[in-house]
Amino acid sequence: MAKNMNPTKVITGKDTRWSYCNVWDAKSINGGTPKYSVSLIIPKSDTVTVQKIRAAIEAAYRDGESKLRGNGKTVPPLVAIKNPLRDGDTERPDDPAYANAYFVNANSATAPGVVDAACNPILTRSEVYSGVYGRASISFYAFNSNGNRGIACGLNNLQKIRDGEPLGGRASAESDFADEDDEDFLS
Repeated sequence: MAKNMNPTKVITGKDTRWSYCNVWDAKSINGGTPKYSVSLIIPKSDTVTVQKIRAAIEAAYRDGESKLRGNGKTVPPLVAIKNPLRDGDTERPDDPAYANAYFVNANSATAPGVVDAACNPILTRSEVYSGVYGRASISFYAFNSNGNRGIACGLNNLQKIRDGEPLGGRASAESDFADEDDEDFLS
């Protein structure tokens, strides 16, 4: 297997949880270009993935210095621009799914490839939902648009590793009807 030679690309660990999964149909936000997207929730205990992401953000910052400088004379420091790695405890304190985790919002204008644990394409939409666990292939890059400068996260591909409790309070049909008494059915 070839080693990843792109310093701005990261493959997350298997305990990354997917939220706000929008991987089948591109959606427009505030009239912008329609994009595919997912929020990747990374446990703070996954120090390997967190370190890989921090290193990729640094590489994207170095690669994008001229873009980040724009018309100015200096490149703003990394701490002064938008950073895609965010702290769930600070930014989403009321959402238990983001507790003790970092998160990255990744998006793309092209559909990501979505495969199962054995790398077979997932074609059934209901197999991918907010709450599943899996790995993500993401790439970081610098942007400078209308005075907004920072590092963004591009979504490449997704690999579902295992099911998880659906996020957002929606129950599955199986769990809704699993404990029902069949005696009253069609009576």
